[in-house]
Amino acid sequence: MDDEKKIDTSGQHFEHAPNGEPAIHETDLYREGFSFRRVFHRPDNSKFFQEALDKYGEDGSIDPEAERRLVRKLDWTIIPILGICYVFYYVDKTTLSYAAIFGIREPKPVGLNLQGTDYSWLSSIFYFGWLAWAIPSNLLLQKSPAATYLGFNIFMWGVLLMAQAAAQSFGALLALRFLSGAAEAIADPAFMLVTSMFYTRAEQPWRISCWYAFNGVGTAFGGLLGFAIGNIKGALQSWRYEFIVIGAVCSAWGLLILFLLPSSPATSVWLNRDERLMAVARLRGNQTGIESSKIKIHQIKEAFMDPKTYLFFLLGFVGNIPNGGISNFSTLIIRGLGFDTLKTALLGIPQGALVVIWITAGAFLNSRMPPNSRTIVCMLFMIPTIGGALGFLLAPKDAYVGRLIAFYMTGSYQTTFVLSLSLITSNVAGQSKKMVVTALIWFGACVGNIAGPSSTVFLQSRPAPTYKLGIGSMLAANIIEVLIILGLRLNFIRANKRKALQRAALEAAGVEEDDLKGVRPTENSTAFADLTDFENPKRVHPSFVYVY
Repeated sequence: MDDEKKIDTSGQHFEHAPNGEPAIHETDLYREGFSFRRVFHRPDNSKFFQEALDKYGEDGSIDPEAERRLVRKLDWTIIPILGICYVFYYVDKTTLSYAAIFGIREPKPVGLNLQGTDYSWLSSIFYFGWLAWAIPSNLLLQKSPAATYLGFNIFMWGVLLMAQAAAQSFGALLALRFLSGAAEAIADPAFMLVTSMFYTRAEQPWRISCWYAFNGVGTAFGGLLGFAIGNIKGALQSWRYEFIVIGAVCSAWGLLILFLLPSSPATSVWLNRDERLMAVARLRGNQTGIESSKIKIHQIKEAFMDPKTYLFFLLGFVGNIPNGGISNFSTLIIRGLGFDTLKTALLGIPQGALVVIWITAGAFLNSRMPPNSRTIVCMLFMIPTIGGALGFLLAPKDAYVGRLIAFYMTGSYQTTFVLSLSLITSNVAGQSKKMVVTALIWFGACVGNIAGPSSTVFLQSRPAPTYKLGIGSMLAANIIEVLIILGLRLNFIRANKRKALQRAALEAAGVEEDDLKGVRPTENSTAFADLTDFENPKRVHPSFVYVY
C-alpha cells in the first residue's frame, strides 16, 4: 500500500499523508464494498467524528440544499430497510395467530390438541422470553455493530419459526416460542438506535412513524400471506407451512441486513465520504451522541435514578396491554363476529391500512403543530381508541358491522406509542443510559403483552361477540396511558425549568470553564462526548433541552 493510503491499524488515522493530502480513515475501508470485514468489525470512529465537526461544525457550514439531498438519500435507504424489518417483525410475532385459524388448536393429527389456556400461554410465553433477554440484549447491541447484531437476530427469528413447524407437542412449541421472544427482544431498540444515529431530533418522529407504519403493512400483508399459505395442500398440515414459509423468508432477509443496513453514518456504504461527514456533523445539535461501545456504569445508575425511566416503563406496560390481545387474537375476534376463515383473513387488510393511516396522520399533525406538541398529539390520538372500545362494548349484540368498525378504530393507539418512542430517542442522552431506558420501555411492553392475552380472556367458551372483559381491560389501560403521557409532559417542562435555573446560577457565579476539560464548552465539544441529559446541563452553556 502506498504512503498516501496508510492506515493506522489501531483504529486511529493519520491526520495527513506525506504528500499533504488528508489521510484515509479506517472508516474509508468500508466504502470499498459490501465486505465481511465491514459487517463484523466495529472501528473507532471518534477521529472521523472530530473531522466532521472540524469541517461542518459551524452553523451554516452545511449547504441547506446539500443537506436536503442527504436526508432524501437516507430516507430512501435507511427507512425502507427498517420498514421491511418491521413487516417481518410483525408477521413473525403473529404467525401463531394465522396458525390458529388453520388448525393448530385442533386434536391430533391435524393440530396439537391445545386445551383450555394453552393457546393463551403460547402467546404470553413469547414475551417471557423477550422479558428475560431485553436488558442483556440492549447492552450487547451497544457493544456490537448495530446492523450485524440486528441481522443475526432476524436470521434467528426465521430459524426458530421454522423449528416451530416441527413441534409435535404443546411443550416443544412453548419452548420455541420462548426462544423466539428472546431473539426478537432487540428489534425495536435497534430500530430506535439506528434512527437516532442518522436523524436530528426534529426529524425523528416522522422517521420512527414511517418504519413503525410498516406494522400496518405487516397486518395487511400477513393476512393475505397467512391465508395463501394456509391453503397450501401438501404432505404437512396447513398451519405448519405458515411457520416454514414465513421463517425461511425471514432468515433470508436477516442475511441481507448484514450487508444492506449501515451500523453508523461514519461507515455507511450508501454515502460518499463527504456525505458521511455531513451526516455526522448535522447531528451535533442532538447532544445525544451517535455511538459509544463502552458500557458506563454511572450512566446505568443514572437511568434507574431518573423518574422518567419509570414513566416510560409504565407507558410501555399499559400501552401494550391492548396490543397483547389484538396482535394475537385479532383474527379470532373478527372470526367471532361471524365471519368465515377467508373473510377473517381479508378483513385484516383494512385493519392494517388503517394503522398506516393513523400513524401517518399523527406524524403529519405533529410536524405541523408548534414546538413541544408531541405529547399533546399522543393524547389526541387516544380519543379514537377509547371511543372505539366504548363502541365495541355498547353496540347491540347483533351489530356485527358496527362492532367491526369500532374494533378498527382502536388501532389509533399505535400512533400514540410511536410518538412516545421519539421522546426517548430525542431526550435520553448517554449511550448506556439510552440503552437501559430503551430496554425498560420494551421491558414494560413485554409485561403488557403478557398481561394482554391473560386479562382479555378471549378464548373463554362464550366471549363473542362483545368480549366485555377483554375490551374493558383495554379501555382501562387506554385511560391510564393518557395520564402517564400527561405526567411525562409535566416532567419535561419541570426539568427544563430546573436546567434553566442551573445555568443562571453558574453564570451568576462566574463559572466560565468546563469542569472536566478546562475549556469553555461549546455545542461541538459536548455533541459526541457521550454525556447524559443530566450531565449536560451542569455546563455553563449547554445546548441540550428536553423536547416534548
